Amino acid sequence: MSEAINAARRTEDIALDLLKFVAAQAHVGTKAAGGTGFGVSASAKPEDQVTELLDLYGRCRRAVEAPVK
Repeated sequence: MSEAINAARRTEDIALDLLKFVAAQAHVGTKAAGGTGFGVSASAKPEDQVTELLDLYGRCRRAVEAPVK
């Protein structure tokens, strides 16, 4: 059971690292709008920015957990 917990935690860590990388590159969650069109607008409310980050984290988790073909 401990092995399963460690594997799940590792997946979460990888997804979090991916989130940090993507968010930094796309300027998600920052006050500056991204030039690539992926960022949150400068006028976005903090609640909207949090929602964007949580959505992005979910996408990162799905990408990390997806089976490799």
